[in-house]
Amino acid sequence: MPPIDFDHFEVLTFDCYGTLIDWEAGILAGLRRVLEPRGVAADDDDLLERYARHEAAIEAGDYLRYREVLAHALGGVCAELGVEPTEEEAAAFGRSVGEWPAFADSPAALARLARRFRLGVITNCDDDLFAASNRRLGVTFDWVITAQQVGSYKPALRNFELAFERIGVPRERILHVAQSLFHDHVPARRLGMTTVWVDRRHDRPGSGATLPAIATPDLTVPDMATLARLAAAQANE
Repeated sequence: MPPIDFDHFEVLTFDCYGTLIDWEAGILAGLRRVLEPRGVAADDDDLLERYARHEAAIEAGDYLRYREVLAHALGGVCAELGVEPTEEEAAAFGRSVGEWPAFADSPAALARLARRFRLGVITNCDDDLFAASNRRLGVTFDWVITAQQVGSYKPALRNFELAFERIGVPRERILHVAQSLFHDHVPARRLGMTTVWVDRRHDRPGSGATLPAIATPDLTVPDMATLARLAAAQANE
């Protein structure tokens, strides 16, 4: 049996990027479109770690829309590597979110979980960019809370608190599912939530496009398919 009782929960909330959408693949593709024509070679983890530092620093400052965060983060990575993107390249990177692929298991897992739970998403994104990603996921979320709506980015507690207000269910009945320890598990655990870590990087070292952090999720799974299977098995589906 998994270490949590799925029957205890009415609502599952999700992080989107890194959990449902393969943002590392999207980020790397966008970075390489700028760097490779300029002869800059760097390995994937190096690029992702550079990106993570810049994105986190920008999101911790005055609120900018996510497309602007991406554009500024690209500029920061490029500056470290001795090159400069054009304005159009920065803008293209900023709107590239809609091109980022869903993990192959995300749509089916969400559809399976939606048969039993109401679903919400708490995402560090703009409304329109998330809408483009949501089309790749093929599910209608009962609640969508974006950084644009809140005016801040996770790990800010306000993003979760707004979700609590809108969902209207005691937080003890909400299970939060996310890949990023830094953005999601640290604040969610601080707020008393039960959490599932979708450890998409379980077979790779480092923390990739998120800053390293320490948290203790209640359950760890390697992917969304495993989570859906565990929840279904407990319900004898």
